[in-house]
This record gives sequence, C-alpha cells and structure tokens, in this order.
Amino acid sequence: MEHKKSSKDIIVFGFALFAMFFGAGNLIFPPYLGIITGPKWLISFIGFTFADAGLALLAVMAATKFEGDLNKMFSRAGEKLGIAIGCADILCIGPLLAIPRTGATTYEMGIMPIFEDKIPVVIFCIVFFVITYILTIKPSKVIDIVGQFLTPALLIALAVIIVKGVISPLGPIVEEPMIQGVVAEGIAQGYQTMDAFAAIALASVLIVSMNEKGYTETSDKLKAILKAGALACVGLALVYGGLCYLGATVSTFNDVNAVQTQVIVNITQGLLGNVGKTVLAVAVALACLTTSIGLTSATGQYFANLTKGKISYGKIVLAVCIFSACMASIGVGAIIKFASPILSIVYPPTIVLIVLAFFNEKIENDNVYKFATYMSLIISTLTVLQSYGVNVPFINSLPFAPLGFNWIVPVIIAGIIGNFVKPKKAC
Repeated sequence: MEHKKSSKDIIVFGFALFAMFFGAGNLIFPPYLGIITGPKWLISFIGFTFADAGLALLAVMAATKFEGDLNKMFSRAGEKLGIAIGCADILCIGPLLAIPRTGATTYEMGIMPIFEDKIPVVIFCIVFFVITYILTIKPSKVIDIVGQFLTPALLIALAVIIVKGVISPLGPIVEEPMIQGVVAEGIAQGYQTMDAFAAIALASVLIVSMNEKGYTETSDKLKAILKAGALACVGLALVYGGLCYLGATVSTFNDVNAVQTQVIVNITQGLLGNVGKTVLAVAVALACLTTSIGLTSATGQYFANLTKGKISYGKIVLAVCIFSACMASIGVGAIIKFASPILSIVYPPTIVLIVLAFFNEKIENDNVYKFATYMSLIISTLTVLQSYGVNVPFINSLPFAPLGFNWIVPVIIAGIIGNFVKPKKAC
C-alpha cells in the first residue's frame, strides 16, 4: 500500500513540477532555436533543456532544503548580497521581465492571430493587467479550474502539432546553422525562460503539498522531488525537442530575424490551418493569464514579507500590475532583448548559490559562499560588458567560454580561496 501511495505521489508531484516549469511563454523559445541552429537543433536543444528544466529542478531541490525560504537559502553569501540577488531573481520573474512577457505574449499569440491590429496593444495590456490585479487580490476558483484543465489541454494540442509536424514536415532543414556556438545559444535561450527563478519562488507551494501528504523529513522530500523531477524533465524534453525540431523544419522559410511569438503560430497554421491556430491562441492566452496571476502573487508575497508588512501585499500587487502593463506594451521582442543582459548577470550567482545549497552542512566557512558568489557576479558582468563592446581581453579565453560557462573555473578557485580566509567574528 505504501509503495502504491508513493508512486501515486511521485506522479502527482511530477505533474505539479511540469506545470510549474512549463508556461505558455516557453513555447516561443524552442521553435526559434530550431530555426537558427538548423541541422544542429538537437545539440542546442540539449543546452536549452539543461538551462531550463535542469536548473529549475536543482533550484526546487535546493529551496526544499530551506523549506522554500529564499532569503535563508541565500543568506550565507552575506545578508546584503543575498537579499540583493533574491530581489533580482524575484524582479526578473516579476514586473521587470516575466510578468510583462505574459501580457505581451498573450497579445502577440492570442489576440493578433485572431483580431490582427483591431485591438491596440496599450488597451489590451491595461485590460489584461486589470484582470490580473482583480484575480490576484481576490483569487477565484475559476483560475484553479482553468489551471487544472489547461495544461493537459495545451499538451494535447502540442502533441497533435508535434506528431503532425514530424510525420509531415513543413520543409527541409537548412544545411548550416545561422549562428555560431549553438550550445551557448541553447543555454542563453534556456535562461530566458527564467524557470530556475520561478522554481525557487514557487517551491514553497510544492513543499506545503508535500507536508500535507506526510513528507515531513527533508531527505524524503528531496528523494520524492528527484524522482518527480525526472518525470517532469522527460515530459519537458519531449515537448521542447518536438518544438525545436518543428522550428528546424521551417528554417528555410525564416532567418535570425524571425518574430519569436509568430513562429509557433505560423507552424500551427501551416500544419492544422486556421482552426488549429485559433485553438492554440486561446489556450496560450489563458495559460499566460494564470501564469501572470501566479507570478504576481508570488512577487507580492515576497516583498510584503521582506518589508515585514510595511508595504502591504495589495499595494505591491497594484504597483506590479501597473508597471507590468507599461512594460508589456513594448512587445515580446523588446522584452527579450532587455532581459538578455540582465539574466546573463543574475543567473551565474544564482546558480552558484543553488549548487552550494547542497553542501550547506559540509561547508563551515561563509567566505566560500561570499568569494564564489562575488566572483560569479564579476565575471558575468564583465562578460556582458564585453558583448557591448567594452574590451575585456581575458574574458573569452577562460575555460568553458564557448559554452557560456566562463565563470565556473574562477568561481571554484574563488571558493577554495574563501575557504582559507577566516570569517570576521561577529561583534
């Protein structure tokens, strides 16, 4: 009986993790990645899946060790730095990037394919975030119902599209990739999903569910999440791999300037006609709305707790919705360009703290955390500056630079040095 119960729990947790990691916005990256990497779509897809699902799973497991307390998880890097990185992560999945992208994606994939330019983007963004505000302040069972039925419905639609696209490809794959460094590009696109940040912020929801089911020991939770996460990652890999391949099959009709939100819409229309395009548009619009509500609520709760109630949850939610409406109106493409350097800077220190969380009991010296985190921040910042034309001669010569991980070796060295530096004694 216990085995059956555990197996059922793993499946339930696996679907929960899948739903947590997979949002409608994730649809826009794999097909575009397939277009620009062409015959090497499989290699780029592996990089994408690692940076998306792989890091998200690690993030959930790390957060579980701290019962979902983000500030506690980051605290050993120093109170100020830990809070700064935590705030940066939440702002990325909040009003700065992810929440506006839900509104912009809904407009470009859900509204424009059906109504074209008849509804102005500004008017739509206002309506979208007014609805988000109302349902975040006063949650309705409608959202739970939509969320429960929407993910399976969206997956069924995607399965039909992918199978049809594999059986009857829309076109030949280009002979050469359109870009250099396909693995690094896959990782960069995986960063754009921001699932690792979302996983940290939303892990507490899963932890509550696990506690209710009797998983009170941290070791039991970690084992269950590892098994459930493997299930979720297999599901995500199948979806992402299929979408990436579909993108590769239309690579002869597109180039690096393809509009990311339109790629999957055009593929769906090519495979299933206008009916398929309309069904996808409606599903994506509803999925983006539920994602917007979830992320807005998580952002409101984080900053309300951080300020110890000095700024109320309601005021934070209102500010998030107003700012997100303004950001969403600039469009998905502009948001992605704006997000790229920010994520390239914030992700490495976040990854460092996620990995170090697994060794929390074995590492006694806090300077390991501080030195490693600051080094990752320095290297990632210099890398972004280099991409904007600032000459940093050594930055591209570091190990693993072609893969986008030039910070790993300096971080390891910095962490080792930090281990031999005595921490300051508290007064």
